[in-house]
Amino acid sequence: MKPHPTNWRKSSRSGQNSSCVEIGRFNDGAAVRDTKDRSAGYFITTGPQWSAFIDAVKAEKFG
Repeated sequence: MKPHPTNWRKSSRSGQNSSCVEIGRFNDGAAVRDTKDRSAGYFITTGPQWSAFIDAVKAEKFG
């Protein structure tokens, strides 16, 4: 049986906005899904991939 992501959450900065993504725990990485269409599924990342993404966001590399 395939493991499922747990502890889904969205940023507190999203407020009541439904146009955002949610992050869930998945093994040592993360799962990401669209809040507006949860039934569409999710994609997963490894721990190192997720850390690299977060570091890039903090460094404003997606400006």
